[in-house]
Formats: sequence, structure tokens, C-alpha cells
Amino acid sequence: MYYLLFILLLTALLGCILFHCRRKNIICKVSGMDCCTKCSLLDELVYPFGYCFHCDCGFFSSTLDAPQKQAGYTWLYDYMAPRFQMVFDALPVYFNYRGRTWLIEFWKGQYGINTGAEIGIYHADAIIPETDYKKTLFSCAGREEMLDCTFRLCDRGNDCVCNTGRHWWLTAFLVGRFSKPANLTMESCIRFPNREMLSAFVEGLEQAGCQRDCLSINGLTVCFVFSENIPEHFNLLTRFWRCFSQWKNRIFCKLYLWVTRPFCCTEDRILYLYFYLPSAFRRLLRLRRFNKRCHRQHRKGY
Repeated sequence: MYYLLFILLLTALLGCILFHCRRKNIICKVSGMDCCTKCSLLDELVYPFGYCFHCDCGFFSSTLDAPQKQAGYTWLYDYMAPRFQMVFDALPVYFNYRGRTWLIEFWKGQYGINTGAEIGIYHADAIIPETDYKKTLFSCAGREEMLDCTFRLCDRGNDCVCNTGRHWWLTAFLVGRFSKPANLTMESCIRFPNREMLSAFVEGLEQAGCQRDCLSINGLTVCFVFSENIPEHFNLLTRFWRCFSQWKNRIFCKLYLWVTRPFCCTEDRILYLYFYLPSAFRRLLRLRRFNKRCHRQHRKGY
């Protein structure tokens, strides 16, 4: 009995020593990299997930050729999101323009251990009745249909992150930051190719619940502030998932900061996590995990 206990204690001691040595080696490896090497490696690691890393500002954003583009968008994605630790406020703006129903949607909230925001630009192949909005799978805007977008995300008046570009899915995600969607303010601007599309979007924005006096129009650019969720009555199950996922997000965010505590910079923390816990690194970047199969299964329920 004592011999077995001694073997177990010795094994545990050796495991701790090996664990400590591995951790020290990873810290030295990350610390020994220069800034350019870190940024280059991060971009190489996150590109297959559809993201790039902005070393100068310390956030992730989506690429133009992100694989998520193949999935398009449907309401089911937002409905299922809380079950995958994505808890956000959403503002979908539907409008008809030149024979097609367009959707420009704005999101702000918590994506796992990331605080972030998104602007997505989509359209259907024809005019869609309002009753079918939630059943329709919208296609992502093509390269010639992308719009110049800008947003600034603030947490209770403090700047979080800004991003700008011509895109079909403009995003920004800050790793290791926990926020409540209601505390986030998203200041957005979109430039349209002509007055016709601008007017259609503004009309759709008003129908979505945004007051005209909250809008600012300068030429072909529309700016507005998305500070509160447009009233939506979540069912009991969805409210449960939102609360439960936020509880887990807070815990995992603190755990991420604790595990990566040898470093302060975002790129150092993420690279340390990649070498130390590769599975946790991959999970960090699974921000959108839905596909057309999920939509087809949803359609069968109608």
C-alpha cells in the first residue's frame, strides 16, 4: 500500500516538473520572438478560420475571403448563437432595392471570451415578403456589392475598438474582454453607391425601430448609434441560454487571463495559448459555426 502511494506521489511530482519545464520553455519561446514574427505567425494561424490580426490595435477581424461567406445568413444563426456562447444585441435592417430584398445587420456583444461587433451585408435573389424574412437564406454581398463601413464600439462610454473598410462582413473582436451587450454602444457609418439605396436603407432602419432624429446623413453616408437592443421578446429557453452562456463567458474570460498571465500583450497571450493549449486556441476562433445544412434542417420545421 505504501509502495503504491509512493509511486503515485513520485509520478505526480515528475508530472509537475515536466509541466513546469514545458511552461517555462513556451514563455521563453514567445518572449524571444520579435514583433514582426509574432504578427506574421498569428496571421498564418488565424487565416484558415477566416480572420486576420491587427497587431497595431490588438484585435481580430474577418477577411474578405473568409469561409463563413459560403454559409450566407439566416435568422436561425442568431437564434442558435446563445447556445454557442455568443450573446449579443442584433439590429437587422431589411429593405428592397432594385428587385431584391437586402439585409444589413449590426451586432454587438460577447462572443465567448471576446467582446466584439459586426456589420453584415446580405441580399436575397428576389423581393421577399416580410413574413418570410426569418425563413430566407440570404447570400453575402459580392465583391462589386460591398459597401464602405465604419464602426466604433464603446463600453459604457470608454472606447473599445474601431474598424473601417469596404467589406461584406466588417468585424472586430477583442480577446480576453468581458462585456454585457446592453453596456456596449456601436457608432456605425455606411456609405451607399447612390441615393436610391441610401433612402431604402433609411426607411428600413426606421422600420427596425431607429428614430430619424438619431440618424445623420452626409451625402451618401448614413451614421447612427446602436446603443440598445431593439425590443425583442426572447422566449424562456433563449433567456436561459443567454444567461447561462454569459455566466460561462465570464468564467472562461477570467480563466484565459489567468492561464496567460505571464504576458500582457494580446499577441503574446494568444501565441502562448496556441503553444500551451492548442485546443483552447482553436475554440477561441470559432465565432461563427453555422452552415447551410443547419438552415435546411430549420426549414423542414415549417
